[in-house]
Amino acid sequence: MADNARAKRLADLIREVVAQKLQRGIKDPRLGTHVTITDTRVTGDLREATVFYTVYGDDEERKAAAAGLESAKGVLRSEVGRAAGVKFTPTLEFVMDALPDTARNIEDLLDRARQSDAKVREASAGATYAGGADPYRKPEDPEDPGDPADTGTDDTAE
Repeated sequence: MADNARAKRLADLIREVVAQKLQRGIKDPRLGTHVTITDTRVTGDLREATVFYTVYGDDEERKAAAAGLESAKGVLRSEVGRAAGVKFTPTLEFVMDALPDTARNIEDLLDRARQSDAKVREASAGATYAGGADPYRKPEDPEDPGDPADTGTDDTAE
């Protein structure tokens, strides 16, 4: 088992090598400038690497990019092996990063919440309190204990 620091360094190296190779070395038109490597994770034994990527475009471009990455996997792994200089070059698995979609969904939910808050603010704009600003009973005269019949309990709840 390798230590976490070594796995992190190797993951960073893989991310940089794959991104540079995609930008300069691979001539596949499916892997144009719209593919971005976002993160890389390596297992503790340094045998497998997961490369997360995003694609700017529609579903067809995403499918084409996935096919292009799958076909370029061997070339990219060879380049990683040359750059890393490790005994065993990790296998590469490319996974579409769900982070941009998740962030977009969260932004949509926050926008809906802001709109709902604005509607509530508009509805309460001229409203007054139903029973006064302070809803708690207070004796009018501190010397007066109150009505002798009032025991301080609420009999309506029974």
